[in-house]
Amino acid sequence: MSSLPIRLAENFRAVFYAPFYATAALGLYAKEGVSVDLITSSSAGEGVAALLNDKVDIAWGGPMRVMKAHDSDPASPLMCFGEVVARDPFFLVAANQCRAAALADLQFVRFAAVSEVPTPWLCLQEDLRQCGVDLAGFERAPAQSMAVNFEALCEGRLDVAQLFEPYVSMAVQSGAGRILYAASMRGPTVYTTFISTRPAIERHREQFSRMLRAIRQMQEWLAAHGAQELAEITAPCFPDIARDVLMSSLGRYREGGVWAQSPEVSKEGFRRLGECLRSGGFLSRAPIYAECVDQSIGARDWIGTS
Repeated sequence: MSSLPIRLAENFRAVFYAPFYATAALGLYAKEGVSVDLITSSSAGEGVAALLNDKVDIAWGGPMRVMKAHDSDPASPLMCFGEVVARDPFFLVAANQCRAAALADLQFVRFAAVSEVPTPWLCLQEDLRQCGVDLAGFERAPAQSMAVNFEALCEGRLDVAQLFEPYVSMAVQSGAGRILYAASMRGPTVYTTFISTRPAIERHREQFSRMLRAIRQMQEWLAAHGAQELAEITAPCFPDIARDVLMSSLGRYREGGVWAQSPEVSKEGFRRLGECLRSGGFLSRAPIYAECVDQSIGARDWIGTS
C-alpha cells in the first residue's frame, strides 16, 4: 500500500457535508490506517475535473455527475461509491406573508430556484410534475445565488426560495420565513458519494476500502450522537455560522434522515435520482447502476448490515 496521502477533493463547503468533516475530525481515517489530504474546491464540480486531470485521487460530490458522464460517453472512467448524503438536503422556504400552503402552490408565487448547482432544481421539477404542475408555463425568478435569494426573501422581494442550511435556520430563527417543503420528504435520493476513476480505484483500492470503513464508523457515530456534539467537532469548518444556527441546521438534517446509514449506494435512491435527471432533460436515458457504481470497494465490510 502506498505511503503517500490520498488526495481527497471536497465538492464545496456546505453544512450537509458535515459527515465528511466529522470523519476527519474524529480521526477515523487515521484509525483505519489511511492518510487523507483534503483539497478544498472553489466551485461545485471542480473536484471531478481534478479527478480527470489526475490532480486528486478521489472526490465527493453528486453521483449525477457520474450519471451524466456515462450518458455522454459509456466508456467514461468515472465511478461512484460510498453513499453519505442519502436524501435531498434542500428546502423551499416561504416568506411569512406568502399564502402558499403546498408544493403545487409554487406555480402561483414569486419563486427562485437554486442556480449554483443543477440537481436541486432537477429533483424539484420532478416533484412538481408529480403534483400535476404544468412546467411548460412555470416561471422562476432570474438565476441568482442562494445568498442573494435569501436576502430577497427577507426583504419581501421573493415569496419562496429554494435553499439549503444554514439559510433555512436563519430564515426560521429570524422570523423571515417558514419551511414550505423539505425535499428529504421525497424519500431516498442518492445525493452525495465518493467519486473516482477506474484507474485510480485500481491503484488505491485498499486505501479506498479503508476510507469506507472510516465512513461506516462515522455513520455509527452519527446514529449515537446528537446535533450538539456534531456541531462541536465540525464548527471549525464553518467559522462564519453562529453555533446555535449550526446546531439547528445539523439537527434538521439529522431529523430529516438526510445522511446515509450505510456506505452501500442505495439502488432505490439511485433510481429516483436518475428519474429526476431524465425527466428534467439532463439525461437522455435511465442510468444503469452497475455502470456508475463500483460495488466491490469495501463491500465485505457492510454486506448484510443495511
